[in-house]
Amino acid sequence: MPRAYDRPGLPPAPWAPPAETIHLFPGQGDFAVSPLVRAVRAHPVVRTAVAEVFAQVDEVSAAYGIPALGPALLGDTPPSGRTLAAGPVGTPQVALFGASMALHRALCAVGAAPRRMVAVSFGEIAALTAAGVFAVPDGTHLACRLSRWLSRCRGGMTVLATGIDEAERLITAVAARKVAVACVNDPGETVLSGPVRELDQVEERAAEHGVGTARLRLPFSSHHPSLTTQAEGFAAAIRTLPARPAHTPVHSTVRGGPYGRGDDVYAGLAACLTSPARLPAVLDRAVAHGPALLLECGTGQALTRSARRVLAHRDDIAAYSPLNSPDFPWERPDRLHRAAAPGEAPGTAHRQPQGEIA
Repeated sequence: MPRAYDRPGLPPAPWAPPAETIHLFPGQGDFAVSPLVRAVRAHPVVRTAVAEVFAQVDEVSAAYGIPALGPALLGDTPPSGRTLAAGPVGTPQVALFGASMALHRALCAVGAAPRRMVAVSFGEIAALTAAGVFAVPDGTHLACRLSRWLSRCRGGMTVLATGIDEAERLITAVAARKVAVACVNDPGETVLSGPVRELDQVEERAAEHGVGTARLRLPFSSHHPSLTTQAEGFAAAIRTLPARPAHTPVHSTVRGGPYGRGDDVYAGLAACLTSPARLPAVLDRAVAHGPALLLECGTGQALTRSARRVLAHRDDIAAYSPLNSPDFPWERPDRLHRAAAPGEAPGTAHRQPQGEIA
């Protein structure tokens, strides 16, 4: 039976004092086209943001052999996720980057600009762009260049419906020495990265112990210590792109906290290939200032679910995926800070892994 926080839409009780807004930028493991298409057709503010962002994105991505995505997403026959995945290298990454930027822009337009951002893995590119570190065209270059280096990262990624301690025990039990913890999503979900054959062995042992698994539909590995060559190559390939100081703090789950003035953002982005992403501690730090409204700038809702589990102990936090909440108030910005009252706060629930974050 679903709990109250699983129902779509915003609960009716107001918060006092008003909550700070935080934007969540997900990785590549939970990207779907249909929620974005529905919002484009239903809400003019989303349609306008998609048109504006992809006009800049498409101009750059064409140089990488990627067909224009804006007209397709805004047209009568938008592409499916499967179609994007079958496109030229970089197509899914460009689509996710553009969608995240468009959602950020649309939320800002209705009065939900963030005080800070939390970025998971590939989501760092959109978050840093939203924070003004990179311009949208340069953010597109980042997404395209990263996709080319990811295509050289052999292996796969698996989500386990268990915490990091049990995940590491499963790795040890089958002597999967080349498998590494890639992402810690929440107390009950961990992502592994490594060779496909060893991931198969971990999944088999997990099934024997009643632990749910899901292989991410990504044709590469990431967040693995063996990928230093690819990380160094990617860092060198992006250093020509100009970076400016951020106007909004970006909390990186790979860095373990916010980027600071003077930090090497190029090295930070490259570290997403070799270092694990750990959401819980970073999210706790991002909401330490008090009541917060978390809004996912992605087309899925797995990151929102993880945030709810991580922050189950907080009764002053609400997290939503705007594209997956049918009554999200795109046309009623005055309702944006009407959130969960005590007793209605996000909690935990058992679930199968959702295939999020990479």
